[in-house]
Amino acid sequence: QVQLVESGGGLVQPGESLRLSCAVSGIIFRLHSMQWFRQAPGKQRELVARIFSGGITNYADSVKGRFAISRDNAKNTMYLQMNSLRPEDTAAYYCNADMNGVNYWGQGTQVTVAS
Repeated sequence: QVQLVESGGGLVQPGESLRLSCAVSGIIFRLHSMQWFRQAPGKQRELVARIFSGGITNYADSVKGRFAISRDNAKNTMYLQMNSLRPEDTAAYYCNADMNGVNYWGQGTQVTVAS
């Protein structure tokens, strides 16, 4: 059974930081591209960051320079370090695993940025 379990969300003030984790089981983690998506109320789900199996990373323009995606293949875990958080970063954050078009999703973790 494939499981992706996000953790680390919460309520923070603007300018603060959070680190999200995505623990993965049931797939060969190191072979999968891993993504973080987010979805704010009333908006479409959007790609935040991606890390390929080889370690190359991509970021949405809105988070470049503030967020950092990483993975630990030994722990089957992906991370998203989020710094300088803004109210517009408020959303449910989802992790996604992809290999050859086969996708798996986590249940999401809520991030709320408010003063």
